[in-house]
Formats: sequence, C-alpha cells, structure tokens
Amino acid sequence: MGSHITINGRKIGTEYAPYIIAEMSANHNGSIENAFKIIEQAKICGADAVKLQTYTADTITLNSHAPEFMIQGGLWHGQSLHELYQKAHMPWDWHKPLFEFAKSQDITIFSSPFDFTAVDLLESLDAPAYKIASFEVIDLPLIRYVAQTGKPMIISTGMADAEEIGEAIETAKSNGCQELVVLHCVSGYPAPAADYNLRTLPDMATRFGTLVGLSDHTLDNTTAVASVVLGGCLIEKHFTLDRHGGGADDSFSLEPTDLQALCRDTKTAWQALGRVNYDLKSSEQGNVQFRRSLYFVKDLKAGDVIDETCIRSVRPGFGLPPKYFDDLLGKRVKQDITANMATHWDLIR
Repeated sequence: MGSHITINGRKIGTEYAPYIIAEMSANHNGSIENAFKIIEQAKICGADAVKLQTYTADTITLNSHAPEFMIQGGLWHGQSLHELYQKAHMPWDWHKPLFEFAKSQDITIFSSPFDFTAVDLLESLDAPAYKIASFEVIDLPLIRYVAQTGKPMIISTGMADAEEIGEAIETAKSNGCQELVVLHCVSGYPAPAADYNLRTLPDMATRFGTLVGLSDHTLDNTTAVASVVLGGCLIEKHFTLDRHGGGADDSFSLEPTDLQALCRDTKTAWQALGRVNYDLKSSEQGNVQFRRSLYFVKDLKAGDVIDETCIRSVRPGFGLPPKYFDDLLGKRVKQDITANMATHWDLIR
C-alpha cells in the first residue's frame, strides 16, 4: 500500500489536503430533487465527493416483524428493519441520473454497496471507488467481491475489533485491492466526541500499514478537525440540506454552512501541521528587531568599567543578546558612550 491513493485523479494521503466526503445516505428523503440539490450544495461547500448508499430493503434485510427484526430505542424505535430501509433507501433507477449530474457539477460520486447486485449496478456506472460501511465490515464475501473490481476502497470500522479490522483489510488486499483507506468510526447516531478515542488513528496506521481517516457521527466539526492532526487523510460526514428535514439521518447531519466550515477548517489544520521546522518563519521576519538586547543606560567615558547600573536588557534587538549581560560586567569601554546606545563588541575592550 502506497503513501497515497487516487480517486478520480485526486491524490489522497497525509501529504495532501484532507479528502472530504459528503454522505447523502437517506437525506434525500424520497425526493430525487433533494438528491440533486445535495450534490450541488456539496460541490459549492468544497467537498471532494458525495456518497450514496446502494441497497433495497430486500438486499439488506428480511421482511419480518419477529422481535429480532424490530428496532428498540433510539431514533428509529418501533420500526422493523425492513420498514426503515424501505423508507430510507434510494431507488436504483436514480443512480444513473445522479452520477451524470455529479459529473456535470464536477464532483466525484460513488457509493456503499450492500450486496453483490449493488456492486454490479455501480460497476455498470463506472463508479471510481467503493465504500464498505461499518455494519458490513464483517461481510468478507462482499469485501472480496468489491476488491476484485480493482477500484480504490474505503472501509469503515465502527463496532469492529482489531481482529475483524485485520481480516477485512487482509481480504481486500488479497483480492486485488491496491488502494485502501481505513476509517476509524463510532457507530452511534449521533456519537459523543468522548467515544471517538482519536489516538486510535496513528495506531491503526502503523498496526495495519494503511492510510487512515474518520467516519464522523459527532454533531460538530471539532473531532474531524482534530483527526487531521493525528494522520486522518479522509473525512466522511453525513450531509443534509436541513437538519430538521425529518429524514432518517437528518438529525445528525451537517448543513451547508457546517460542511463549508468542515472543508475550510480541516484544510487549515492540515496546513498548520506542516513539518518539523525551527527556522525563522516568513511571518516572523519583521519582528526579530523587536526582541530584547543589551543597551547602555548611562553616559560613560572611554576606559570606564561596566557595572549593573550601566546596561539593561530592553527592546528593540539591535544590541548584544541578553545572554552576554554577565560577560560585559567588569569590562571597560573603548570610547565615550552616551545613554541609550546599543551595546556592541566593537565598543568593548
């Protein structure tokens, strides 16, 4: 695995500004017009890509009201899995127009497939990359099928332990995946920042030898911005036109002003990281002269001895550095000195 991957010509890695994915998920709320608007807004806000989810209720679950198929508590309480996904899914015949629209807006579009038939659909649209969702990270046959496309892969790791993550990565790599980013993720909706344990990011990068990023379900951008400092090179967040739109994921999604801020602030954090550097920075150049230095504070005649009352450390910086204060004590001056002159070795015997 190299130091970067490439999706649609855009390089992704710690040497490049963070790659920002706006996850549409169910936030189209059943309207293709909304879906178009989300893509358009994602582009305006500065996101690199918009992501869909490709499933139907029948490709993701069974139509059953048995207790284990019913959702208890949380945002979706009382619905069966089939009912939730029936409402939330995006019709498959929307994919082509949405892919075409994204192309016209010059923003990358790809998706999370949830079964083999979804991969086949996305391949027919020439999707440039694939995302494996957290809930599917243990579906090794799906990962194998996606890896065999040879396209770059992004794998989310919410709920997965180190062993499961290792198996997913191994399956991807051994089936032809050359380009991979693994996303640290907490599958709570929303998830509190304190659950994120971002120190896991650099550990993941070294343990699995892979690029890392963040699938972020917190409500604001702080966690995502912080992840960049720990090596996160890709950030995915749910995106909606209106957090109060009533859709399955709206309540924990970013609105356009938030997405704009995410794109701006993660880039700023990445630029601020830079490299190890103790040199004088360009913005500091003009201020060096205002550092402290040693000045004479009284008139002296040639041959007078310098004592504590003769010199002081003050701003600006045109005299000798303050570290020479003790060295000057007891020395004689070569010439007459007037108060407020800068000290200089030429003036000292």
